[in-house]
Amino acid sequence: MNKALILTILYFLGAHLLTWFQLNGQFIWTWFRDHPLILCLFGIPVSYFYIFATKYSFEAFNELLWPGRLVGFAVGIVSFAIFTSIFMGEGINTKTTISLILSLTLVLIQVFWK
Repeated sequence: MNKALILTILYFLGAHLLTWFQLNGQFIWTWFRDHPLILCLFGIPVSYFYIFATKYSFEAFNELLWPGRLVGFAVGIVSFAIFTSIFMGEGINTKTTISLILSLTLVLIQVFWK
């Protein structure tokens, strides 16, 4: 895996994790539920992460946008499943497992199909 692809995945992961807490923190902590306007400030670092994820994916995939979009989608599905399981107790059932496998398949197709 090249450096640009690793950075793509890391930046997408950061964006998705911040987004997960921004949107779902209200179900865990009352402070999040009571301060939605302050949580809007999460949009600044989230945007930063998405901008750099797109930049590095464009580089990693020879100036193509679609592969990076699908990698971002897959990273989002995987991180959402893990965080929802950890923080909300929603286990990973058969449907989620199949979705995770499909997400991994999307990434593998984008990375290895030349």
